[in-house]
Amino acid sequence: FLFKILEEVNAMWNSALTTGSSLVLDRRKFLAIAGGLVAAGVLPKQALALAAPYTFKQGNYDVTVVSDGTLMLPVAMIFPDAPAEDVKKLLGAVVDGDKAQFQVNVLLLKSGSETILIDTGTGGGFQPSAGTLMESIKAAGSDAGAVTKVIYTHAHGDHIAGTAGKDGLNFPNATYHMAETEWNFWSPPDLASKMPKEMEGMILGIQSQMTAIKDKVSFFKPGAEIVSGLAAIDTAGHTPGHVSFEMAGGDGLILTGDAITNAAVFFPHPDWKFSFDADHAAASANRRKLLDMASSAKKKLLGYHWPYPGIGMAEAKDGAWVFVPQA
Repeated sequence: FLFKILEEVNAMWNSALTTGSSLVLDRRKFLAIAGGLVAAGVLPKQALALAAPYTFKQGNYDVTVVSDGTLMLPVAMIFPDAPAEDVKKLLGAVVDGDKAQFQVNVLLLKSGSETILIDTGTGGGFQPSAGTLMESIKAAGSDAGAVTKVIYTHAHGDHIAGTAGKDGLNFPNATYHMAETEWNFWSPPDLASKMPKEMEGMILGIQSQMTAIKDKVSFFKPGAEIVSGLAAIDTAGHTPGHVSFEMAGGDGLILTGDAITNAAVFFPHPDWKFSFDADHAAASANRRKLLDMASSAKKKLLGYHWPYPGIGMAEAKDGAWVFVPQA
């Protein structure tokens, strides 16, 4: 299953973003009408990427969820252990035929002179409905030149490919920050030759982005406070060095990255496999760790691929959890 997905990712990697000019819709109106209009064929699926920036306060930061658009991924391939019909019932309205829609929710944090980006999105090279980050940052009242730090959860293409384009770094005034284990895993020049052929395009794409930041990158370990009020949590499994982040303020906010790629599926079934997880046992254990941490301490969660804007709570139930949206 993973190889089939990787073949699709490789095919998408060099595809150009084909959407034209975009407009930003009022979020409430958008959520109320867009799904129905897309289903009726009145709006293209690309319109689902036009959600307005969503801003809230967390600790010392103004946090804005800025959409990089959406990805459509095959249900049967990405949840290989689960009956496709069961998964489709859990996913509900985000299913379109045999594929499901995954949002790309990038975070922009502002405090004083700092403007921090958590991951950089797809760079527009995956699917026509993704790659709207720059437009969304502008809609949030900022611009790429204002970003002072870019901090990564991990190095998969839909989290790092928006870092650099053909003209160089997209965030030229930023410093870059990645978990040391993650960097060390992806950086060996001969990595592609040691991995399955289906991963070659993905690995070379990741390495090209890492090369672009090699003179401006610094490393951290899980447990470190990267900036004031933002601490890294070890959630390895999706990738060898994957981290999530906890933001201070109130009861806390956990930025899950890809540790919990889908709330509808993995809250009730945290042990189901996700095809892009490198280590299923570690990924499952860390999903449970985050969900237990969040539910017991009543911390909010924010998911990178959850339905926009991706904010909710976890409530423990019958040995698993229930997702309770908060926005």
